[in-house]
Amino acid sequence: MNIEYIAKKAGVSKSAVSFALNGKPGISQETRERILTIAKQYGYTPKFKAAAETQNKLLTFLVFANSGIVLEQYYQQPFFRELIQYIEERCRSLGYALIFTTVDMEHYERDIRAVAEEKRSNGVILLGTNLGAAQLADIAKIIEPRLVVLDTYFETLPLHFVGINNFMGAYQAGTHLCELGHESFGYIASNVRIPNFEERRRGFLEALNENGRSIAPDSFFSVSPTMLSSQDELKSQVNDYIQSGRTLPSALFCECDYIAISAMKTLAELDIRVPEEVSIVGFDNITEAMIISPELTTIHVEKERMAVTAVDLLVESIEQGLEIKSKVKVDTLLINRKSVTSR
Repeated sequence: MNIEYIAKKAGVSKSAVSFALNGKPGISQETRERILTIAKQYGYTPKFKAAAETQNKLLTFLVFANSGIVLEQYYQQPFFRELIQYIEERCRSLGYALIFTTVDMEHYERDIRAVAEEKRSNGVILLGTNLGAAQLADIAKIIEPRLVVLDTYFETLPLHFVGINNFMGAYQAGTHLCELGHESFGYIASNVRIPNFEERRRGFLEALNENGRSIAPDSFFSVSPTMLSSQDELKSQVNDYIQSGRTLPSALFCECDYIAISAMKTLAELDIRVPEEVSIVGFDNITEAMIISPELTTIHVEKERMAVTAVDLLVESIEQGLEIKSKVKVDTLLINRKSVTSR
């Protein structure tokens, strides 16, 4: 029996079988279970289960996918890809293996209970980017106490949280643009709303307010947060703005690097030069920010610090049994590149 045979029996690709047998992300929980069931019928033991039998030190990286900004192929999204890399490295350094479980939001209640009942690992790092407080509270009731929530933050929930200081980052961006002499500003928001983006909006507006500046109500734009290519929707919004007789703001703040890179490509198609005509600042400092031309000025998120802190909190909970929870916000840093100029 080989991977090709299992793939044929399960009606999936060979790569999907590989993901399932090695405990990697990239497939739905339902598909994973179907593949593992078939493999078990033919006496195949997945690698991650073999590891569990030898060391019994496993952590789960749990993701609720297909909900706005977190796609089913989230592991290919630059921000999450970097987080996962650092999480895996920290787990290995502490003697733990990391397995991946993806839950489709369409089967939210069923799948989260299945995860809890399997008891496959010692603790769970939950990617909370796209989850609200009520959802997290429900999840915590099922899989507590060994749980750390990563990339979001709710002060009233008694859970471990490791998140970004989103307010600070956007505040840094706004302050930097003001110091460069910009007077007119635009804001390109995600059309999918999450707590991280709301905090970024507050931070940017606060920086402008402290410097005696503001954003005109008609200078807010909205686009998809998961596309690196140009977007017809943004192109339409910008065209309407210009055709109404208005001049584009001299500086645009984008809620994430995906949006910023997409905006730069869209403006290039409209023959609008960055930064000569419009300066652009992103947020996250993904690797693609240095590939785009001009290189993107952005807010650096210290993903390694977030990953290490999340793993350490979880391992501490497992090995020491501490009940007091911690809430950690990791500060940001402005990275000045070539997509911004002074006015």
